[in-house]
Amino acid sequence: MRVSSGRFRIRPWWVSRAPPTRRARGRRGSLLDPHSAAGQVFLVQIVIVVLLVVAGMVSVILQAAHDAVQQGRRDSLVAAQSFASSPGMVEALRSPDPTAVLQPRAEEARRKTGVDFVVVTDTRGIRLTYPFPQEIGKKFVGTIQPALEGRTVIEQAGGPPVPAGEGTAVQAVVPVTDARGTVVGLVSAGSTVENVGRLWMPQLPIILGTGAAGLALAATGTTLVSRRLLRHTHGLAPLELARLYEHHDAVLHAVREGVLITAADGRLLLANDEAKRLLGLPADAPGRHVRELGLPEQMTHLLVSPETVTDEVYLAEDRLLAVNKRATFPSGDRGGSVVTLRDTTELAAVSGRAEVARERLTLLYEAGARMGTTLDVRRTAQELADVAVPRFADIVTVDLLDAVLLGREPTAEGWRHLRRAAISGHQQAMPVYPMGEVITFSPGTPQMKALQQGKGVLEADLWQAHGWREQDPDRARRAMEMGLHSLVTMPLRARNVTLGVANFYRSAPSPAFEPEDLSFAEELAARAAVAIDNARRFAREHAMAVTLQRSLLPRGQPQQDALDVAWRYLPAEAGVGGDWFDVIPLPGARVALAMGDVVGHGLHAAATMGRLRTAVHNFATLDLPVDEVLANLDDLVVRMDNEERTEGDGEGHDGEGVTGATCLYAIYDPVTGICTMARAGHPEPVLVRPDGTVTCPGVPVSAPLGLGCYPFETAELHLSEGSRLVLYTDGLVEQRAHDIDVGLDRLRRTLSEAGLRTPEEACQAVIEALEPAHPTDDIALLVARTRRFPPSRVAEWSVPSNPAEVPSVRARCRETLRSWGLEEIGFTTELILSELATNAIRYGSPPVKVRLLYGRCLICEVSDASSTSPRLRRATTTDEGGRGLFLVAQFAQRWGTRYTARGKVIWAEQTLSDGPSAAMAHAPVDALLEQFGDAAL
Repeated sequence: MRVSSGRFRIRPWWVSRAPPTRRARGRRGSLLDPHSAAGQVFLVQIVIVVLLVVAGMVSVILQAAHDAVQQGRRDSLVAAQSFASSPGMVEALRSPDPTAVLQPRAEEARRKTGVDFVVVTDTRGIRLTYPFPQEIGKKFVGTIQPALEGRTVIEQAGGPPVPAGEGTAVQAVVPVTDARGTVVGLVSAGSTVENVGRLWMPQLPIILGTGAAGLALAATGTTLVSRRLLRHTHGLAPLELARLYEHHDAVLHAVREGVLITAADGRLLLANDEAKRLLGLPADAPGRHVRELGLPEQMTHLLVSPETVTDEVYLAEDRLLAVNKRATFPSGDRGGSVVTLRDTTELAAVSGRAEVARERLTLLYEAGARMGTTLDVRRTAQELADVAVPRFADIVTVDLLDAVLLGREPTAEGWRHLRRAAISGHQQAMPVYPMGEVITFSPGTPQMKALQQGKGVLEADLWQAHGWREQDPDRARRAMEMGLHSLVTMPLRARNVTLGVANFYRSAPSPAFEPEDLSFAEELAARAAVAIDNARRFAREHAMAVTLQRSLLPRGQPQQDALDVAWRYLPAEAGVGGDWFDVIPLPGARVALAMGDVVGHGLHAAATMGRLRTAVHNFATLDLPVDEVLANLDDLVVRMDNEERTEGDGEGHDGEGVTGATCLYAIYDPVTGICTMARAGHPEPVLVRPDGTVTCPGVPVSAPLGLGCYPFETAELHLSEGSRLVLYTDGLVEQRAHDIDVGLDRLRRTLSEAGLRTPEEACQAVIEALEPAHPTDDIALLVARTRRFPPSRVAEWSVPSNPAEVPSVRARCRETLRSWGLEEIGFTTELILSELATNAIRYGSPPVKVRLLYGRCLICEVSDASSTSPRLRRATTTDEGGRGLFLVAQFAQRWGTRYTARGKVIWAEQTLSDGPSAAMAHAPVDALLEQFGDAAL
C-alpha cells in the first residue's frame, strides 16, 4: 500500500475485499432510492416529463377551447341571422299573438341548427319565445342596445336555464327589420360554454396517453442507469463515497490529534501530520518498521504490542501524550491497530487557568451578594475583608479616612491619616495594626502610592519593598519573619472620591501575588468602594435628618404644675421620619399634649414635622379648643400639599409630598382634672389609672390631616391624680412581623407590669419591651402622670357687676394671699386684680368671677360673659383712663385673654422668685405712673 501525506487516493485491501454489507444489499433492492444520484436523476426526469405533459395539455386545451368558442360564435350568429331573415318574421312580430306563431318555429330552428336556444324579443327586450315557456314574457339577459340600432351583437352572458344546462352562454343578437329598415324585434341564438367545451374533450385521452408513455420511458432508462451505477460502486452512492473521502481526510489532517495505523507485522502504514509532529517522525516513516523509527522504548513497545490502551499518558520529550489504541479489525485475524495521540501539556495549563478564573468569578459573585448588606461603613469594610479571606488573600486590612467613618465628604488632606476599620485572617499571629488605630503612612509606602496614583500597587516580595518596611521597621521585620511575603494594596475609590485603601497580604505557604491578581483586586475593591460610599452617604444624610429632627423636638421639659412627663424618640435605621410630640404650658395652669406623625421619611418629612409643630405652638398660644386646633392643622396640611403639587417640589424631596399626617391633641386642666382630646387618624392613647388598670379611653378617631374632613370629634376624660396618659406613634406597636393589635396588647401588658413606676421608668420599660431589633419606622413615646391643684391653693368667688365692689375684691385678695404666705406681692396682686375686675365690670357682662391659683407662680383670673377682647393702648396726658392694662403688663410676667364657651377669661401670671417681676413689685407706683406723662413715650 502507498500513502502520501497530501491529497491521495487510497484503495485499502480491507475495503476492496470486504463482502458487501447489509446496507449495500438493501440499496440493490431499492434502485430508485431518492437519496441516490440515480434516484435524484429519475426524479428530475419525472418532473421534466410531467411539466412537458402539463404544458402540452394546457396548450391543447386552451387552443381547443378558443376554437370551440369561435365555432360557437359562428354557429350562434348564423342561427340568429337565419331565423331573423326567415319569411313571415316581420308579420309574426306584428301579429296580435307573436308567441303563438314564433314559439314553434323557434324550437324547430333550435333543434335543426344545434344551438341551445333561439330567443325572439320585442324592441323592449321582452322574450316572445324561449325553450322553457315559463321564461316567456321576462326580460332578456344580454346587450340589446346595439341591435336596436341595427348592429349585430356577439357576447357571453348568463341567463335562465336551457335544455343543455345552466351557465354562461355564447350568444348572438341580431335585429329584425321591415322593408323600410325599421327594427321591429330581436333574435338571439347561442350555446352554453359547457356545450362548447365538449368539442375539445375527445383530445384529452391522447394527451394523457402521450404523457404516460413519456414517463414510462424515463423510468425505464433511469432504472437501467441506476443498476449500472450500483454495480460499479459496490452499493455505495457517489455522495457516500465523497463523504467517506472527506471524513478520511479530516481525520488525518484537520484534527489536532495524531493518528497512526500499523500492520500486523509492525510496519507503519499511515501517520498524519499531527502524529509526525508529536513523535518527531521523518517524512518517509510510512512503510518502515516501527522499531526503525527511533521512538522511545515505551512508545515502540506500545505500537508493536497487541494490547488495547485507553487514555494512558506517555512522556515524549517535553510533552504529555494521552494515548488510545484499538485493533483495526476486532472480530478478524488480520492484525493491525490504530493509535491516537493527544497532547495534554497545554490543556493542563489552560485547565488550571480556567479553574482559577472560575473561582475568581465565583468569588466576585459572592462579594456582590455579601458586601453592602447593611448601610453601615464599618460593617461593609469588614465584609470586604471577610470575603477575600482565604480564597484570595491570607490577611486583609481595610483603612478608611475618618471623614468616611463619620459620614462626611473625604478630602485629599486626610490621606496620610487613616483609621483601621476592618481586619480579617490570622491577624493574631501577625503584628499588624489593630482595629481603630490611626495609621500615618509615609510618602514611600505602597498605600500612599496607591492613594496618589489612584490605582493598585503590587509588592510581590515584601523583602524588596523598602517603602513598606520603612513605615514601621520592627513591625515589618517581625511580620516577614512570621511568613508575610506579598502585598497588593488597592485604593477604594467611588465617584472619583478616594475613601481609603484595602491591603491584601499573603503569607507562607501561599504563592506570591502576580500581575493578573491586580485586576481581580481592583474589581473587588471597586465593588466594595461603591458599597462603602453608599453607606457613608446614608450615614451623612441620616445624621443630618436626625439632627434636624432632634432640633425640632422638645429639648427639655417646660415648667408647669399639671403633669410629670417623660418621653423617648428613636429614629428608624433607614432614615428618620416625621414623628413628633410636644408639651405646651397653657394659661390657667393647664398643659397641652401633642403627638403626631407625618407620612414619609427623610429630611422632607422632618422639615414638615417642624412646620406642624410650630403651627401647633401658634394655635396653642391662641388657646383654641382641641377640635379647632386639628381643623387648622388640617387646613395647613392641605395648603402644604397644594404647594408641593403647584411648585413641583416633590422631585426635590425624593418624589414625596406631605400627602397627610396624623395628630393627637389634648388639653389637661389640673384644677378640674378634665382632659379634653381629639385625634386625627392617630393611634388611640392608653390610660393607666392609679389602681394599675390599663384601658383605652375610647377617644373617637377622625380622618387624618390633609383630607379636609373636619369637624373633629372630641372626648372629655376625668382623670384622677396619679393617672398616666401614654401617647405613642404607630412605629411602637406596628411592625412587619406582627399585626398592630399584637403590639397594642404587648404595650398594655408592659404598662400593667410597670405598676406605679415614674414616667421615666415606664418609658424605659416600654422601649425595652417593644423596641424592634431593626426599626423601620420612627418611634415616639410620651408618658404623662397627672397632678391636681389642691383645693387649698385655689381661691374663687363671684363679684357683683358694680364698680363699688372693687375694694372688696382687693380685700378678699389680701386675705387669700395672707393665708398663702404671699404678703410681699400683695400690693402688686391687688393692683392687677383690681384693674382686671374694673375692666370686667365696666366693659364686660355679668356674671363676673375672680380666681387665684397658687402654684409655681401666682395666677390671677377674671372671667365674664362678654366676648369683647381688651387691648393694650397708649393713654395721652389728658386721658382719665386707659392705663389699667398697661399697669397689668408692667407688673405681671405674662397676661392674656382666652375664650370659653360662656365668655372670656383675662389672666395674669406673677413669678414667685426673685427676678424682674419681683423687683418691679417694689417699685414706687408714683414713679411708674409718671411715665404716662412723658411726651417722649
